[in-house]
Amino acid sequence: MKLRYLLFLSIALLLAQNLDAKPIRPRKIRKLLKHSEVLQTHFTGFALYDIQKQKMLVEQLSDKYFTPASNTKLYTFYAGLKLLKDSLPGVQYIIKNDSLIFWGAGDPTFLHPDFADQPILNKLKNSGKKLYWAAGRYQGDFYGMGWSYDDYNEYYQPEISELPLYGNVIRTQVQNNTLVGSPTLSPNGIFKLITDSTKTSGRFSLRRDIFSNEFYKPAVPMPITYRQEIPFKADTATISRLLKANLPNYAGIIHYSKPAQVNTWYGAKRDSVLKHMMLPSDNFIAEQLLLSYAVENKLPMSAEAVIDHMLKNFLTDLPDKPQWVDGSGLSRQDLFTPRDMVKLCEKIYQEIGNEAKLFDFLPQGGKSGTLRNLYKSADGPFVFAKTGSLSNNHNLSGFLKTRSGKTLIFSFMNNNYVRPTADVRSEMERIITYIHQNY
Repeated sequence: MKLRYLLFLSIALLLAQNLDAKPIRPRKIRKLLKHSEVLQTHFTGFALYDIQKQKMLVEQLSDKYFTPASNTKLYTFYAGLKLLKDSLPGVQYIIKNDSLIFWGAGDPTFLHPDFADQPILNKLKNSGKKLYWAAGRYQGDFYGMGWSYDDYNEYYQPEISELPLYGNVIRTQVQNNTLVGSPTLSPNGIFKLITDSTKTSGRFSLRRDIFSNEFYKPAVPMPITYRQEIPFKADTATISRLLKANLPNYAGIIHYSKPAQVNTWYGAKRDSVLKHMMLPSDNFIAEQLLLSYAVENKLPMSAEAVIDHMLKNFLTDLPDKPQWVDGSGLSRQDLFTPRDMVKLCEKIYQEIGNEAKLFDFLPQGGKSGTLRNLYKSADGPFVFAKTGSLSNNHNLSGFLKTRSGKTLIFSFMNNNYVRPTADVRSEMERIITYIHQNY
């Protein structure tokens, strides 16, 4: 009887302790930020928001502007939810007698190897018409405002164009001791492969001439594991030659003003392209999506037109007016505040209206995308968020599931540090994980 009584008392005390247990106070989170040795030498903005209570819990410099890097893609993502229906416009066209005249619609998936289904390619091939590309619709620059020319040879900075093909990059690798590319590299082809005999040491890597589609390889052995993606010059002449190589019925370029009434062929599903942008943080897709949004909404084909449309029609309730200039965040001229990022995430949450569906679009801690090696937990993902990195800048904005079952929105922005990014990333992980475990 006494043993039974003691057991009952122990259970009662345990239940009482659980009932009295309280989550960490916001003051504790502020202390974690304030006293972090890693975060002391640079600018850190932080905002933590309770969706259910519609209440900001913690703020540090949340009203100050930060360079967001790829956090910008959350704006591009939200624009896609508002401005596209279920599919992307592939091309717009008219038929005149035996000819089909078409205009590019910015579709990033055309001949892209990550999108096996190619409905636009098939429609053009099977049209039974001579094909003419009415080029010149896009009047913008091949780079976004404030992009770095130093990165022209890097996989993450392909050129912007009205009719992109292959993602506007060449994918190279070694097969049977031979260098192969898609599209093809050859001494006399569209993309010229040239051996630089002055480069006789160092690692094997291709480098394109900044002004042309000449690609130089060093005179050193190729490792069998070599792979590289290099942006090509997506000028009108190059795109036309690629079209001819893929479409037997392609007759060439025509100068033809687009009439008010045109037909549209739709291609890739919106959600699959948005997810492809978000998980690996694809800059090319982000930029091309802005052009697709413009076409679908009868706006001038430019990033500026779409951004202005979004700011005036769907983002007037942000706490601070953002400086938004591109789709990917490659520009350091993009400037957002942490509390703007939180508000944007809340709008995305409300727009989708389904937590599981929303979280599937985002990198998930320990599972997918740019967070697959971070925020690991035996209980499954608890961070669903977009990373954003440029040199000396690292940010994370999105959603946090706490151990108690709450859904929080957060934005953690770090700019102008000189220590290794790995240190900043680890400190962010420590603090976010602590909130997850204790709030």
